[in-house]
Amino acid sequence: MYLYILKKLTNNKLIYTTFFMKKILIPTDFSEHAEHALKVAAQIARKHDGEIILLHMLELPNQTGDAVSSGHALPEIMFFKNAALAKLESIMDSDFLDGLNVSRIVQFELAFEGILKLIEINDIDLIVMGSHGASGFKDMFIGSNAEKVVRYSEVPVLIIKKEIENFEVEKFVFASDFSDEIKAPFAKVVNFANEFNAKLHLVMINTPNSFKSTLVAQEIMDNFTAQFDIKRFSTHIFNDANVEKGILNFSNSINADLIGMCTHGRKGLAHFFNGSISEDLVNHAVRPVVTFKI
Repeated sequence: MYLYILKKLTNNKLIYTTFFMKKILIPTDFSEHAEHALKVAAQIARKHDGEIILLHMLELPNQTGDAVSSGHALPEIMFFKNAALAKLESIMDSDFLDGLNVSRIVQFELAFEGILKLIEINDIDLIVMGSHGASGFKDMFIGSNAEKVVRYSEVPVLIIKKEIENFEVEKFVFASDFSDEIKAPFAKVVNFANEFNAKLHLVMINTPNSFKSTLVAQEIMDNFTAQFDIKRFSTHIFNDANVEKGILNFSNSINADLIGMCTHGRKGLAHFFNGSISEDLVNHAVRPVVTFKI
């Protein structure tokens, strides 16, 4: 869990310290894309002395779930459970996990609900999930449940689109309107960047429907960043037809390693994204994306 200690420095900047990325949850459906996520998680765990929890969800009909909870599991239920455990054990023997602290869980529950419960019960710090890339959430772990995890998770969710042999975050793009409501999640963003020794490229997207002059936009960003102690960062104002295109085009222009944004629960990803645009961004970005809950 995040344990924040707020300090005020002599220059009036705020700094948050936290225990970070110690417990990493990897939901898996045993697909190639889930393996890509696990390989990235292994690199993060190795660098930050973290542990990995592998999770496979078995969604069962209501009456079957009742049988499991009552202790009268049907033979076919145990067959699927044992098969899943065997697959997880095989994955845990992978060379790229050698020397890491790895555990596994097979859960009989609706995927979305089960994942959110496990986050709290196991004090998870980070979730890493695989995605098919441009095809979007429909190809992610357990379908649309992944979209719900990204939207509602209280801990950061890192989405991996392809195999990454060396997960290094040098250029970390974070897009926002830099309003007061993102101060708390932005502290997590700063910690994330500092953990990876990444340079934060903070960008405000100007669109025809929500336009600010350069002077106004820069003043908003300057006032916002002055409240935080950030090791390395730069601010950018990028004009485009809409927010999604602006973030993708800006990230491409600097060859970013990672895109970050805030989630807003039922209001969708990032308050300023206007509805489904945020989900489209996560779907269409070919780069890794990490989300932080407001």
